[in-house]
Amino acid sequence: MMNLTGKRIFLGLITVALIATAFGAGIYFGKADMVCSTCKADTIDLSLFWDAYNKLQTNFINPSAIQDKQVVYGAIAGMTKSLKDPYTAFFDPDQAKAFQQDLSGSFDGIGVEVGMKKGQLTVIAPLKGGPAEKAGLKAGDLIIKIEGKSTSDISEDEAVNMIRGKKGTPVTLTVFREGWSQTKDFTLVRDTIKVPSVDWELKNSNVAYIHIHQFDQVLAGDFKKISLEILKSPAKKIVLDLRNNPGGYLEVCQEIAGWFLPAGQIVTLEDFGKGKAQQQYQTAGNASFASYPMVVLMNKGSASAAEILAGALHDNRNIQLVGEKSFGKGSVQTVEYLSDGVSFLKITIAKWLTPKGVSISEVGLNPDVKVEISDSDIQAHKDPQLDKALELIKNLQ
Repeated sequence: MMNLTGKRIFLGLITVALIATAFGAGIYFGKADMVCSTCKADTIDLSLFWDAYNKLQTNFINPSAIQDKQVVYGAIAGMTKSLKDPYTAFFDPDQAKAFQQDLSGSFDGIGVEVGMKKGQLTVIAPLKGGPAEKAGLKAGDLIIKIEGKSTSDISEDEAVNMIRGKKGTPVTLTVFREGWSQTKDFTLVRDTIKVPSVDWELKNSNVAYIHIHQFDQVLAGDFKKISLEILKSPAKKIVLDLRNNPGGYLEVCQEIAGWFLPAGQIVTLEDFGKGKAQQQYQTAGNASFASYPMVVLMNKGSASAAEILAGALHDNRNIQLVGEKSFGKGSVQTVEYLSDGVSFLKITIAKWLTPKGVSISEVGLNPDVKVEISDSDIQAHKDPQLDKALELIKNLQ
């Protein structure tokens, strides 16, 4: 398993490792406050915290249920939640394990990527072949309830934990979709989700249709394999499908961009705000497909790394984007492990910009050619977005 420390991910405002250790020490020694040498303030007054802790110990009907480790986890989770950033979150050991399983490409659940958009839990993308896709969930669907519980006051990660479960068990989501007059319940049976990273096929005798499903740990190797196949095939043009791609690792996105762009071109800019210098991420690949005419497909489920790659191809090569406006997940997260070596924080530290300096966060990318897919298209197994991309690429040289 790849160590996530320091890796930029798309799915840090204060240092909390020492605070977590001090919480434990405070419980043991009963201190009312402490000094944090890494904080801007000289002291952190935790007397209110200890007052609440002591009152729970004294008055709660079942004090033996108060587990000190869970108290610490809860305090850290509450601290991150108070920042009101949907992508900054604390992961206890169980949640950390589940998060790593997501990035490894195999886990038990319903096969759906979710995120907060304008304060509402939203389907970013149903994953290919999963129960969510088979049941008809679509990118942009609003999840109003999970097992009858409102999602209005829970975090993204809490929602994920409620949706995920053992293979073979059911979960009911109450969903609202644009154009519906009322919500609809979807009861899905959880399964082991194995997400393919990429696949391809030859279209119209000379077009390589490449579909990248997510930027996970195995994509770089898998993409190299299919690229060698494409280079030996009759394909002279490429339609790159980034629809329903929820993202993944920046480093992988950067490597994939190197197949399509000459070395040294900007893939994305990392903007830390507050007058700080921006960080450039450039290509360093073999640019094997840099001369191939291309069209990129995207939709509401194209997020983070998918948006980064689409923006890089659009800004550097003026490649047309076809489909729908992307999700708008343009903030930068880094993973910082805490002192127990297991739990970690996922911390928003910056925003992603396209090479021309356009912010993706909360805005998304607009398609050059807008094409929507209706429910009737899906039921009839029609794909007008792909049809349009294939039509456009016919005239590209």
